[in-house]
Amino acid sequence: MAELFASGRLVDFILVVVALEAAVLLLYWSRARRGIAPLDLLPNLCAGAFLLLALRVTLGGGGWMMASLCLSAAGLAHLTDVYRRWRR
Repeated sequence: MAELFASGRLVDFILVVVALEAAVLLLYWSRARRGIAPLDLLPNLCAGAFLLLALRVTLGGGGWMMASLCLSAAGLAHLTDVYRRWRR
């Protein structure tokens, strides 16, 4: 079990689950026009996915520059999400 965490394979599995979640929610939205609209869903999912990618890069020894890029992308996605939700 420790190898699963240390190797980053658990993060890979979680990223696949996030991608499946996005696909199912987007498909449901496109067919039923119910649920979470894509423009409301995607920034939130992208922020989480980029955080997971930063963790994966770090666990895989990918270096600080790539991890910083993933964290920056997560921050931008988060800011986009907050901006879209902000009540004026």
